[in-house]
This record gives sequence, structure tokens and C-alpha cells, in this order.
Amino acid sequence: MFLGENLIVLLALAFGGALAVGNFMALVNTRGAPKDSDYERPPLGRTVVMIVVGLVVSLWAIVSLISS
Repeated sequence: MFLGENLIVLLALAFGGALAVGNFMALVNTRGAPKDSDYERPPLGRTVVMIVVGLVVSLWAIVSLISS
């Protein structure tokens, strides 16, 4: 295969990790922002759900890579 046999699993790991880390950093980064700045705090519920989805996808990809 051109890019390896585990390409889909590696892509799932990359996107899941980026989803979890990106949303976590967006949540943490705006915590200390001044009130009069342009930073807006992301919605807490949606951000937590996206972090959990990213972690689940990443864990699934890691388990798939280990078991294959």
C-alpha cells in the first residue's frame, strides 16, 4: 500500500488528538483573558464533549495499532 496499511488508523489518531488538544487549549487559553479583550470563551458543554470525542477516537486508534 502507498502510505502504509494503518493509514486510516493513524489519521484517526492524528485527528482525534488534534480535536482533544485543540479544544482543551481553547478552553484553557481564554481562562485568564481580560474582560475587555477580543477573546471569547468557548461554550463549556460543547468543548467538553469535543474533548471526550477526541479522546475516545485517539484511544480507539491506539488500541487498534497495538492489537494489529
